[in-house]
Amino acid sequence: MARTDFLVSSDYFMAVAVLSAQRSRDPSTQVGACIVNQESKVVATGYNGMPNGCDDALLPWARSGTADWHDTKHPYMCHAELNAIINSADVRGCTIYVTLFPCNECAKLIIQAGIKNVVYLSDKYKRRQETVASRRLLDAARVPYTMFEHTRDEVVIPLTTPEN
Repeated sequence: MARTDFLVSSDYFMAVAVLSAQRSRDPSTQVGACIVNQESKVVATGYNGMPNGCDDALLPWARSGTADWHDTKHPYMCHAELNAIINSADVRGCTIYVTLFPCNECAKLIIQAGIKNVVYLSDKYKRRQETVASRRLLDAARVPYTMFEHTRDEVVIPLTTPEN
């Protein structure tokens, strides 16, 4: 008899995004993304971090609390959506699963790349101007966005084999 407690596709894709977020070195906000094509195959993942080749120790990680914007992480950080999009050859028609609702810059990338659907886990910055602008962009481009609805509360990933 087939298993009945298997991981459904949407939970799997969001779990991949959550797992990808754990790769982020950002001390305050870890974001992950997973792009899935029309055949329900993962075509790319990404997480937020500094650009390739940039020494993390040479760039600031502060979120705020400084008078100078250049002394925060914001002008330097590559968002998870950007990294996932550039990690794939073609994402047209795909769905992107993200742990945090995309900002306006990522919404522009999502639209330009031809991604057709956004599924997000958290919308904790929904009142920020970047998120308000993002919704306006996605609506104008007719790219639907939906809050993730899980069928289970957690996915446990043991990193040992049963014989260990």
